[in-house]
Amino acid sequence: MTAWLYLAAAIALEVAATFFLKLSNGFEKVHWGVASIALYSACFWVLAPALKTIPVGVAYAIWAGVGIAAAGAIGAFAFGEKLGPLQLAFVAMIMAGAVGLRLTTASE
Repeated sequence: MTAWLYLAAAIALEVAATFFLKLSNGFEKVHWGVASIALYSACFWVLAPALKTIPVGVAYAIWAGVGIAAAGAIGAFAFGEKLGPLQLAFVAMIMAGAVGLRLTTASE
């Protein structure tokens, strides 16, 4: 279970880093850009222990899939970005795949 907690923390750090990268406005606001780089670095430090027990393909697919959905939600709520119905359906398919991978991967 610990590996899955590491993976969840890595996802949270990656999503926060992406949010800060957006706030940096193309690194025009350097403090947000530096914070983004720090969070991306922390993300990989936290992801590494998860990869000791979770297969890399499964971990990466879940990390990317959940990150995509979370970034889309942040984009919509924090930045007013719009996703159309078809785009939302595809994000839902990505999430279904991430959940399916988690449910079919043996625990440590």
